[in-house]
Amino acid sequence: MNNKVLYFLGLVIWLMTLPFSADAQEKLNKLVQERKTLHQEWQASESQKSGIFGNRTKKDMKATNEWMNRIIQKDNQIMQELEMLKDIQTTTIGYEKEDYKFIAHKAEADIVKLKRALREKDGDILEEKEKKRTYEWTTLIFFLSSMVLGFMYYRKKSKGS
Repeated sequence: MNNKVLYFLGLVIWLMTLPFSADAQEKLNKLVQERKTLHQEWQASESQKSGIFGNRTKKDMKATNEWMNRIIQKDNQIMQELEMLKDIQTTTIGYEKEDYKFIAHKAEADIVKLKRALREKDGDILEEKEKKRTYEWTTLIFFLSSMVLGFMYYRKKSKGS
């Protein structure tokens, strides 16, 4: 019987260390404290022996059973509170999960937009390079034709003089 009590108290203490809201944690602490008090009362009733020759009577055993029933009821209250806290935490985690999903989808959409804008800018840069290349070739052809025409004009002038 004592091992079950120790296991239960260990479970309760472990669950108490999980992150819960302050009010819920206070309520759970209060229930656990009440259970400890009931357990102490139960142990006291276990040691009562009001019968002849120091034996336990039916009345003593009924009192012990009543304390055990109260402990079981308190355990049930604690378990209900823990279930409620677990449900709250599960719901909170679910909402956080949905929030993170929304953020991830929004980030993915932003990445797609940025990639599209980057492709457009790359296209604009290539287009500007082509324009620059055309201007360079036009300038080179104009320069070379000016040189050839100038040379031909100079030869014509120098032969005619």
